[in-house]
Amino acid sequence: MKIDFANLQHQYQLYKKEIDANIQKVLDNSNYIMGDEVRELESELEKFTQSKHAITCSSGTDALLLAMMALDIQPGDEVITTVFSFIATAETIALLKAVPVFVDIEENTFNIDASKIEAAVTPKTKAIMPVSLYGQPCDLDEINAISKKHNLKIIVDGAQSFGATYKEQAEVHHCDIYTTSFFPSKPLGCYGDGGAVFTNNDEYADKIKMLRVHGQNKRYHHKYIGLGARLDTIQAAVLLAKLPRYAGEIKARQAVAENYTQGLPECVQTPKLEFNRRSVWAQYTIRVSERDKVQNKLIKAGILTAVHYPMPLHLQECFKYLDKKEGGFPISENAAGEVLSLPMNPFLTKVETEIIIQLFS
Repeated sequence: MKIDFANLQHQYQLYKKEIDANIQKVLDNSNYIMGDEVRELESELEKFTQSKHAITCSSGTDALLLAMMALDIQPGDEVITTVFSFIATAETIALLKAVPVFVDIEENTFNIDASKIEAAVTPKTKAIMPVSLYGQPCDLDEINAISKKHNLKIIVDGAQSFGATYKEQAEVHHCDIYTTSFFPSKPLGCYGDGGAVFTNNDEYADKIKMLRVHGQNKRYHHKYIGLGARLDTIQAAVLLAKLPRYAGEIKARQAVAENYTQGLPECVQTPKLEFNRRSVWAQYTIRVSERDKVQNKLIKAGILTAVHYPMPLHLQECFKYLDKKEGGFPISENAAGEVLSLPMNPFLTKVETEIIIQLFS
């Protein structure tokens, strides 16, 4: 027996007819860059989120870069973010020669502790970049109150949370710019790298559209220093086939998460879902003592797991220059030694979740 982590092959077989037809159409037209499917996808993404602008791009990482470039983040500017996330969150800040300023996380949600953000604000702070880790939004009310008080911008790193809601609205409606990733294993994934930037601000949208094509405002005329950060037409075609079924997949993910939460024993710390938020459950991440022992037991039973993430950002070698010592962010450091992500996808059956749960008894 083997229980897959993301079940991408099963999903492809279910949607094969639509996906193959969409890809074939792109091949027949041979318009591989900024083809019709790209704009069609952007229109559908705007409808899905009820946002004014959806601008697709080449990856979730480039989406973060585009967002910060649109806000004119400069060398030496400070951007407050979580210390417990994938490297891209802080890496992109550093790539722009800005300074990532880390804040510890909440014990149960794994998201940035909004109550600790204001203490990190300095005259150099230009933006706050919360991460909707594992698919659940942060406390965006408190973050917005801080941003308003100190005149800061908010970029939500929603690489794992496309389709999540905060107070029944997409996250884009609670920030200046929202970004996401369409990496294959994300809840809505393409078949390569891909991402998108969302905003309700016309000025930011116009600038991002130029930035993703080398800062170009008309052919071979460049207003900004930009990036080659377009989404391939084939990837747009794949996403167009998947998007109509995505709302149903989110509901299925929520059912899987509920099965885990109700069934896992008390010795396992399950993730807390805040009452005013809907998670898309990019991962279902628990905390266990003796993680290696538990993980090996699951592997022997044919159950694939992952660790998101084994080391907080301040302890990564690439951030040595920030001079942040071990012990500086204790909640994140403790979580890094205990987190374990269980199989999570919309096709996981109740029988499969029960098999996994029984291994914890």
